[in-house]
Amino acid sequence: MRDLGVGIGYLLKGQRWVAQHGRWWGIGMIPALITLVGYAAALVVLFFWTDDVIAWATPFADDWSAPWLGVFRGALALLFAAACLFLAVITFTAVTLLVGQPFYESLSEEVDRSEGGEVPESGLSTWQEVGIGIREALALLLRVTLWSVLFFALGFIPVVGQTVIPALALCVTGFFLAEELTSVALLRRGILLKERRTLLRGRRLLTVGFGLPLALLFLVPLVSVLLMPGAVAGATLMVRDLTGETETPHHGDTTADAVGGA
Repeated sequence: MRDLGVGIGYLLKGQRWVAQHGRWWGIGMIPALITLVGYAAALVVLFFWTDDVIAWATPFADDWSAPWLGVFRGALALLFAAACLFLAVITFTAVTLLVGQPFYESLSEEVDRSEGGEVPESGLSTWQEVGIGIREALALLLRVTLWSVLFFALGFIPVVGQTVIPALALCVTGFFLAEELTSVALLRRGILLKERRTLLRGRRLLTVGFGLPLALLFLVPLVSVLLMPGAVAGATLMVRDLTGETETPHHGDTTADAVGGA
C-alpha cells in the first residue's frame, strides 16, 4: 500500500514544481484551455440531446405506464451522462497532450533537467511524435469505449451498480490518466505503448495513486486546466522512479483488483 501514497506524492511534487516555475505553468495551461473550450461545447450539446438519445435507444418502452417509463429512462439518462463524463475525463488528457505536444515535451525535459543527469531524447521529429500520439490516442479511445460500455451495463446491478461500480470506474480512470500523462516522458525514453502498459501494471498502486486524485479533480473543468502542467511534471518525476533513474526505495505492491487489466 506504500506505493499508493508515493503516487499521490508525485502528483503533489509535480504541482509544487510548476508553482516554483511559473512560466512553465502558464505555458502548460494554454493547450488545456483550448481543449476545454471544445469539450465544454460538445458536452453541452450532448447533454441537451440526452433525452432524445435515450428515447431513440429504448423504443420498446414507449408504451410503458407512468411512473415506470420516467424512472427507467431517467436512470438510463444518468448512466449515459456518467459514461460521457468518463469518456470526457480520459480523452480530455489525451487530446490536450496532442494539442500541446511541443509544450509538454519541453516542460518534461525541463523537469528532467532540474533533477540532474541526462535529459533523454527520443530522436524523433515533432511530426513523428504527433503521429505516435495519434495512434496511441486512438488505441486508448477504443479501450476506454469498451470500459465505458462495461460500466454502463454493470450500472444496472442493484446497489452494486450505484456504489462499487462508480468506485471501480474511478480507479480505472485514474490508471488511464496516469498512462496518458507518463507517455510524454516515456516516449522520450523510447518506451512505446505496449511496454508502457507493462511498466505501469508492474506498479499498479503507484500508478493508481497518481491518477486517482486526478480522476476526481478533473471532473471539475477549470481545475483540470490548472492542474494539467503540474500533472505532466509529476508524471515525469514518477517516470524517473519507474525507470530506476531515482533511488526511491519501494516494496512490491499487491495487484490492485480495481484496475485488473486496464
